[in-house]
Amino acid sequence: MGRYFLTVFEKSGEKLLDESFEAASEQEAKEIGAQKLEEKDYAKKTNRCVNDAGKLILFER
Repeated sequence: MGRYFLTVFEKSGEKLLDESFEAASEQEAKEIGAQKLEEKDYAKKTNRCVNDAGKLILFER
């Protein structure tokens, strides 16, 4: 299991969401991140999901 970090920003730079979660793989992390974004209605906001080493897994600008 790896730790992943999901962050969502408003266009002004304000941070709307900053949370971490665990996933067994990068693919699972991508799916979990996308699901969390949909649930919170942040899918079209600027967002990123990175692993604990800083590798970008999911990004929307």
